[in-house]
Amino acid sequence: MNKLEVETKQWLGMPLNLIWGYLAIALFMTGDGFELAFLSKYITDLGFTESQSSSAFAVYGFAAALAAWISGVLAEIITPRKTMIIGFVMWCVFHALFLVFGLEGKSYPMIMLFYGIRGFAYPLFLYSFIVMIVQNVKSTQISPAMGWFWTTYSVGIGVFGSFIPSLTIPVLGEMGTLWLALAFCVAGGLVALTMLRNVNSESPMHDLPMKEKFGELSRAVTLLVTNRQILFSSWIRIINTLSLFGFAVIMPMMFTRELGFTTSQWLQIWTVFFATTLVSNVFWGIVGEKLGWIKVVRWFGCIGMAVSSLVFYYLPQWYNTVAPGGMEGASTAEFMMAWIPAILLGWFVAAFVPMTAVFTTLEPKHQGAAISVYNLSAGLSNFVAPAIATLLLPSFSFIGVVYAYTALYIFAFAVTFLLRVKQPGFDVYGRKETNA
Repeated sequence: MNKLEVETKQWLGMPLNLIWGYLAIALFMTGDGFELAFLSKYITDLGFTESQSSSAFAVYGFAAALAAWISGVLAEIITPRKTMIIGFVMWCVFHALFLVFGLEGKSYPMIMLFYGIRGFAYPLFLYSFIVMIVQNVKSTQISPAMGWFWTTYSVGIGVFGSFIPSLTIPVLGEMGTLWLALAFCVAGGLVALTMLRNVNSESPMHDLPMKEKFGELSRAVTLLVTNRQILFSSWIRIINTLSLFGFAVIMPMMFTRELGFTTSQWLQIWTVFFATTLVSNVFWGIVGEKLGWIKVVRWFGCIGMAVSSLVFYYLPQWYNTVAPGGMEGASTAEFMMAWIPAILLGWFVAAFVPMTAVFTTLEPKHQGAAISVYNLSAGLSNFVAPAIATLLLPSFSFIGVVYAYTALYIFAFAVTFLLRVKQPGFDVYGRKETNA
């Protein structure tokens, strides 16, 4: 992968030559995020079971994991912009099919088919832009640049993606809101199509024979065997967003059915979570360069998420006095109290931002393959989180799922002690080096 050795003009870590790409991500993920915090509940409202709903998300996550795996190397082979366009077109087509034949037709097989295929689309758009970032910034700029990447991701999928539906569902209904999502994804796709044409996308892989290109694609899997440090990093990245994707499936049901919150109140709580990440993504990206990538991931990512996941469950349960099925929803005090765990979760989930730099540093000669493993791990998180919910909900309810996520964050904390990453200015144990 081509690496620039000149400083890229930036603002607080954001590479300004990629600003249109960041905007495209924000717009596209707004549309993709409309469903995140209410679709699981809406599927059950159509008459399907909670396990069927979480199974649909698991299939979606599995397809997303496959697409995430190939996105890094594919972006190197055909350029990130072309890969983003493929993802954009696929998303629009299969979103429409999902709505018409799946949800409107109340057909569970069609929901599983078209929602699953649509899950293959968004990672091609989203994660290909990571390759564009790595191609256009120095290694010392990757962590803050990725902080901005996850910030714009959060602006889309979380802030606007949750807040706008909280306003449109009472007016347009769930289906009208899901159709409105298409407009935002079209806008993001058009920005990528028209405004990223002149961005650097040079890669040595462009001139390789097709056999060698496919060999590099297979390396995205073999790295997990040949490089144990990549394997350990993959485990940590999978665990990173378990609560993000898992809580989006189980918490709408818990808050609205057990605690008496309205759907709009839940969506606004989820908006608070993502709004927090607008600051925390950039903050941890910068702090990771100063304090050390692994220290930030270990103490603030793993431990922070273990604690905040438990708080997200227990604090609303403890403070709640609304009877299930209440017509008016939670009181103002109960609603505001639920903001506390949302803010904590949003603050600590971003402490995993330095993991992108960890992957590329561990495989400097095969950064496209390393990014593909990173993307695969992120996609597997999207699969594993609802899969855990599917397995545990029938027997252990919501608390069993929360405990499972918490235990995995503790496991990730232990795994960080196995990592040996040579961050610039630090030794392989994460200790800051001092000049003689």
